Amino acid sequence: MVKAGGSKGFPGSYLRLARPKQWTKNGFVLAGVLFAGKALSISHVADALTTFVAFCLLSGAVYAFNDVLDVEEDRKHPLKRLRPVASGEVPVPAAVVYSALLVGGGLALSFYVNLGVLATGLAYLALQAVYTPVLKHIAILDVMSISAGFVIRALAGVAAVAAPISPWLIVCTGLLTLFLGFSKRRHELATLGDGAVVHRKNLRDYSVPMLDEMMNIMISATIIAYTLYTFTVYERQDEIFMMASIPFVVYGVFRYMLLVHRDGGGNPDTLLLADRPLQVSLFLWLVVVGVTIYFL
Repeated sequence: MVKAGGSKGFPGSYLRLARPKQWTKNGFVLAGVLFAGKALSISHVADALTTFVAFCLLSGAVYAFNDVLDVEEDRKHPLKRLRPVASGEVPVPAAVVYSALLVGGGLALSFYVNLGVLATGLAYLALQAVYTPVLKHIAILDVMSISAGFVIRALAGVAAVAAPISPWLIVCTGLLTLFLGFSKRRHELATLGDGAVVHRKNLRDYSVPMLDEMMNIMISATIIAYTLYTFTVYERQDEIFMMASIPFVVYGVFRYMLLVHRDGGGNPDTLLLADRPLQVSLFLWLVVVGVTIYFL
């Protein structure tokens, strides 16, 4: 057992503190280079990947600092008590310094790409600065704030390749991530049961039936919005090939819903990493989108 204040496991403990398993969320950054039709340009891809790394560092910094702020609550959680700060593997002062270093690295990479990416990086940090002490404790606004974080990631990807901002990018990203956010709250309620409020106070305002209803609304809105996008993305009617990607989106969100409900659901943050059908659906969607944008 690691004693409080110890640093056993370096550098593994510090890597876990940045939660690399959740860096898949930063994949939204890469949407810009794909949908802007610039994925065949080495320079644009390099800028998009640099932006992705920058947001991995920034999000890692936020996770590390949140672990410092939530250390007492995490020690009461059946799983989060094993996190590096809560378990004592990483001392609190070291975690704070580590978070600051990640922020510095993330902002430096953002500035290296361009000022637009730097602006989105600063906006992401500003959102987290309000979310952590205030918004995360207010039902509904907590999930809307999480969704806003994903929209900022998507906008960072657009800024990286200097592409015009599409309203569809904001709408589809926002709706999909609201669905993911409500599913995460549902997972927390299902996992923690009566102890949910001890871990996160705003969970007292949620219930599983209410979250199921919110998820149903968001999943319907997401499918409708994406379908409308595929029918309006091109000017000429005979160029509407993007609609071929609709079945993969429908299957993907329904598969995700199945996983969330089955046996209490898994952690929504890691479902994509663990479920092969979901991965295949995402891959086929990328193939259809790529062929449509670059070869038709």
